[in-house]
Amino acid sequence: MFWDQVSGVYDIFVNVINRKTHKKLKEIMPALIEPEDEVLECACGTGLLSAVIASKCRKLTATDFSKKMLKKAEKNCAAFHNISFADADITNLSFPDNSFDKVVAGNVIHLLDNPLTALGELNRVCKDGGMLIIPTYMNKNSKGKTSGFARTVGKAGADFKRQFTVESYRQFFLDAGYSDVQIILADGRIPCAVAVMKKKDRNRV
Repeated sequence: MFWDQVSGVYDIFVNVINRKTHKKLKEIMPALIEPEDEVLECACGTGLLSAVIASKCRKLTATDFSKKMLKKAEKNCAAFHNISFADADITNLSFPDNSFDKVVAGNVIHLLDNPLTALGELNRVCKDGGMLIIPTYMNKNSKGKTSGFARTVGKAGADFKRQFTVESYRQFFLDAGYSDVQIILADGRIPCAVAVMKKKDRNRV
């Protein structure tokens, strides 16, 4: 698996190549988490956001499809004792309905064959009145051209299924039935847009 293969060097991308964006992300996330929250994080990677979330919430369940990414995240977050780690498929989560106050899925929506299936699962496990927080890299510029980043990583093995601008990213969630979508931009070499929305009534299309 591509993500197992890059787990050992992924922190170079996080801390060096795209440092400005990730620094801003780490400033954005704490304002979205409350001290009593139980949080699910999908696609936690090597734990960039896990540490930030854990420092604010009561309990964090951090998951990823890549076991090697999880192992790296566990090492990076060793100082926190309110995190449990588990491998999980974002399109088929094993957690019961209405389990978490906040559900986070970072930089994964654009990689999925069936992002709406994943979104449905994130919505399902979120408590009524809870919040979905979904950061994703912007892989197209304002003129709709594919970024060099998307081309490069695509050639390396990370198959981008969708490439978003800020506007098309917001529209993705509006089309999925979320009526109030806030977008917070973490700008940098490879910008990341954080989509924030309340859990949707599952009976509403």
